[in-house]
Amino acid sequence: MHPPRANRAYRNIARILRPVLYGITRRDWRGTEHLPTGTGFIAASNHMTNVDPITFAHYLYDNGVAPKILAKSSLFTVPVVGWVLRASGQIPVYRNTSQAGDSLRAAEAALGEGECVAVFPEGTLTRDPDLWPMVAKTGVARLALSSRVPVVPVAQWGAQDLLGRYAKVFKPFPPKRVTIVAGPPVDLSDLYDRPHDAATLREATARVMAAITALLADIREGTPPARPFDMRRPGGAGTDGTATDGTAADGTAADRP
Repeated sequence: MHPPRANRAYRNIARILRPVLYGITRRDWRGTEHLPTGTGFIAASNHMTNVDPITFAHYLYDNGVAPKILAKSSLFTVPVVGWVLRASGQIPVYRNTSQAGDSLRAAEAALGEGECVAVFPEGTLTRDPDLWPMVAKTGVARLALSSRVPVVPVAQWGAQDLLGRYAKVFKPFPPKRVTIVAGPPVDLSDLYDRPHDAATLREATARVMAAITALLADIREGTPPARPFDMRRPGGAGTDGTATDGTAADGTAADRP
């Protein structure tokens, strides 16, 4: 069964990738009851490795959702990968260019049409040494507050065993356990009518990241750092889980250092 919003190319790509993923993973998927139906929504996940966008999409697709993933624009020029992204309707993110706002507008349009937009609020692979979520950019907050759709936090763990952070060697065998859990939508309703200034964006982002981190702590049965890792501070000393800059929709599907 394919999600009703998946186009023909999306379905054909899934027919190739899903059997492969079934063969190399042992899936522990929970919280699917929190994925909305009949409305557009944002799915926001932690980001540990270049392979976790695929496991994230697999989780959503097999639960009736064909996500539109925000992916950095350079990936759209990579042979094969670029075709897959374009054909399946993924959304390019143009960083630090005059087109930077295009991704936000495209994501808003997709949400308005009832699509799921999948984002990685950190905008790149976490730099936390133990792979906990780090300080996030405010793109997810901008998108959530402008669209007012549900924001579903998602945590995943195990994809890094298939491909380590920045690793070159893919390790599909033996099959790896991949746990993905969705939580209840994050309540941002009290922020909708406030000015969407830096303080509001930071507050919204902090709530989303706190929800993701709590889910991940439950999966890992561990305690996250009191302050999330912050690339902008000496030694990575964290603050409240949000970046201080007002970035556009910046959750990307994959990134490299």
